[in-house]
Parts: sequence; C-alpha cells; structure tokens
Amino acid sequence: MSEVELYLIQDGDNCTIYTLQFLRDTENEFEKFISKFKESAEYSEDYIRIAAFISRIARTGASERYFRQEGKMNDSVVALPVISSKLRLYCLRLSDKILILGNGGVKSTRTYDEDPTLKGYVMTLQKFENLLRQGIEDGSVTLTETTIGTDNIFEL
Repeated sequence: MSEVELYLIQDGDNCTIYTLQFLRDTENEFEKFISKFKESAEYSEDYIRIAAFISRIARTGASERYFRQEGKMNDSVVALPVISSKLRLYCLRLSDKILILGNGGVKSTRTYDEDPTLKGYVMTLQKFENLLRQGIEDGSVTLTETTIGTDNIFEL
C-alpha cells in the first residue's frame, strides 16, 4: 500500500485541476508525465497537443468533448487527447469543473489493459476515485461544484 494525497495544480472558476502526490515520491503524477515527455523529440508533437488541451481546459472547463473514455463504465477515467496520438495522459474527470490529472505514457497496444504500465496508471485512478467516493460517504471528503476538500492521506 502507498500513501497518496490530492495535490492542487490550479484553482479556477471554470475548472479546478488536481493531481496525485505519492508521499514517497518527490514529483507528483503529472510532473512525472511532464518529465518523461517534455524534452522528447519523438513525442514532442503529442506532448504539445496534450499541454494545449490542459491549458484550454483550465480556461474553459473539462467538457466531455476533450476526453477519450478509457476506464470502465462505472468510473470517471478518461484520457487526453481525444484526437489521434501516441501519448495518453490518464485523468479522472469528475465534472466539467473538476479534473484530476494522473500519469500516462506511450500507447503502443490496442487497449491500455494490454500494457502493464498504462494499466497501472488507470488502476491507480480507479482506486483513488473509489477512495474519494468512500470519503464523501463518511464525510472526510467534501465535493463542491468546483473543489474537492480533504485533509486525507489515502492508502492506495
């Protein structure tokens, strides 16, 4: 089990953006994604496209049209970008105004399930969403239209 907390990236009227921070790591999940691909010549076009989507989402909101459905029917896991790309950034889209960025990588298989690394990123988000739901039920997490309130350190 690993300890993880919710880390605020940007608080905005149109979209509040979070990521996950494992307490054992120096970088949060989104920073890990950036570190892997920001300087990559091979994937620079795809990385720039994802960064542009995130910038637009921060300004206008996390509308469904920006995302590709990735998880199971009963979860909120989505991926950027919705257009053709070799890279995937996995996220939890809780609403038009709340987005949790995860980690991602190169999608070289038909589905994320076929790649152990990508499957791990999706499973982390799925487990975290379940913990959020439990927290909302027990009152340790509050969810408003634009924010997630919690002091919890979650055990994944």
